[in-house]
Amino acid sequence: MPELDEAKLPRTAAEARAVLARIVVDERVFGPRAVRATPFESNPRRWPVLDQDCVWQTAALPADVLATSTRHFRIPAADGHGTVRLDVTVTVHHDREESGWETARAMEEVLRCPDQRLTSHETLKNLWGNGNYFGDQGNAWTEDAFSETGEYVDEAEGGGPAVYTWSQSQFGPVTMAVAGKGAAGFPTQELTSLIVKGTSEMNLRAGKALAKEAP
Repeated sequence: MPELDEAKLPRTAAEARAVLARIVVDERVFGPRAVRATPFESNPRRWPVLDQDCVWQTAALPADVLATSTRHFRIPAADGHGTVRLDVTVTVHHDREESGWETARAMEEVLRCPDQRLTSHETLKNLWGNGNYFGDQGNAWTEDAFSETGEYVDEAEGGGPAVYTWSQSQFGPVTMAVAGKGAAGFPTQELTSLIVKGTSEMNLRAGKALAKEAP
């Protein structure tokens, strides 16, 4: 892990958006088959919130978030597999403590809601999570790592559940996550590889944007 340069930390929403733009990835990181979904990018003034009924809603940005963005990608159905969904989220806080609390809340949400409703026809089921702070169990690529795995069900498309995985990492005030929603006929190891590509690239970019320069 590179050393964070405190002088590079964003202090305003505008500075945070500039940092975010340097970190968030586009479809090219996932290979030539990946395309932008519609809608492509979330409302930058809104924030996802898991309510008491385990249903995802959106709300105004909380005080600890300077900027956030979620981008949506697809690998269209082909070669015997269904449509694969990839969602990338980058959030910029004021400092490391705030980004750490975001990860802690994500861990609590899985314990509170192992089944979650995304939309009127999409659900996540049987979720379980795993967190590894820097240095734990060989984790040396991020300050804090959290992942959750379960099943993704799209009732509009029918069929059985598909693999769902969320991988979140942290560098200083920034959290970076990739969510992968698999499909019938799409190998789980390939979905995992795509998620690793996304998180690895964003961690590299975060280091370039906020780390101290090598002497």
